[in-house]
Amino acid sequence: MNSPMLKIFAGSSNLPLAKRIAEHMGIELGKIDIKRFSDGEISVKITENVRGSDIFLIQSTGNPANDNIIELLLIMDAFRRASAKRITLVIPYYGYGRQDRKVEPRVPISAKVIASLFEKIGANRVVAVDLHADQIQGFFDIPVDHLFAAPVLVKYFKELRLEDPIIVSPDSGGAERARFFAKHLNCNLAIIDKRRERANEADVMHIIGDVENKTCIMIDDMIDTAGTISKGASALKEHGAKLIYAAATHGVLSGPAIKRLQESVIEKVILTDTLNLEKHSSMEKISVLSIASLVGETILRIHDERSVSTLFL
Repeated sequence: MNSPMLKIFAGSSNLPLAKRIAEHMGIELGKIDIKRFSDGEISVKITENVRGSDIFLIQSTGNPANDNIIELLLIMDAFRRASAKRITLVIPYYGYGRQDRKVEPRVPISAKVIASLFEKIGANRVVAVDLHADQIQGFFDIPVDHLFAAPVLVKYFKELRLEDPIIVSPDSGGAERARFFAKHLNCNLAIIDKRRERANEADVMHIIGDVENKTCIMIDDMIDTAGTISKGASALKEHGAKLIYAAATHGVLSGPAIKRLQESVIEKVILTDTLNLEKHSSMEKISVLSIASLVGETILRIHDERSVSTLFL
């Protein structure tokens, strides 16, 4: 029996990345018509035959998260009703990922709710990039391929050949991620100890490790309001850091983030294109790296039933 035809489609949240992925794979994006009614409702129509196809649907569920999630669900339902053979969701940025556990009584585990929605509507598989918490994979009862943007970021910093680099985790929770970077860049590790008083606010306490006269590379999974990263950079500077870079997979950049980054002591902010950052990529302090080749290769391997994990060995 012939294998099903591979087809790539994209929602409207991050078309630039979807186009780069398709270009890397040497195929065209599938045709889909997405409209908004005057009352805000979303209208979706697949405008080509997908019967029996192996569908990969690319959609980041960032701001506006609710609209992008609903759009994704509607597109998925359209594929299922059009008799697609398999539907794989490619979610470069998984919205609601920070609400991954109960931190107080009478609150939902929102990341699990979203996972249940995706499964219920018809997802057969999920590809995600740098989930905020590894346990989100366990919220699904379908296969999840968890990708890491680390190889793209490590390659960038290796090519910079920075003098006396040290990797810095902006909090204790990111120590494992920072340790991975330190190992591959062959440098030491420091950790910023902070206490979070309220959501989206962080107070830096002290630095664990010697950063004096070092080029610091702060590594995190995302930069949202940039409070953590900018305060952390100031603390590093106070402890004698020579230069400070910041790197993250997801550039959420909400609220005062851009202003904070522009006014911070950070030399350069390195992000990937899991979210559409085209309006920010021209800014002096921000550089955007693409994960298109990584995701494109993953899609090909899944379609051909080959190993994905060997991409990260």
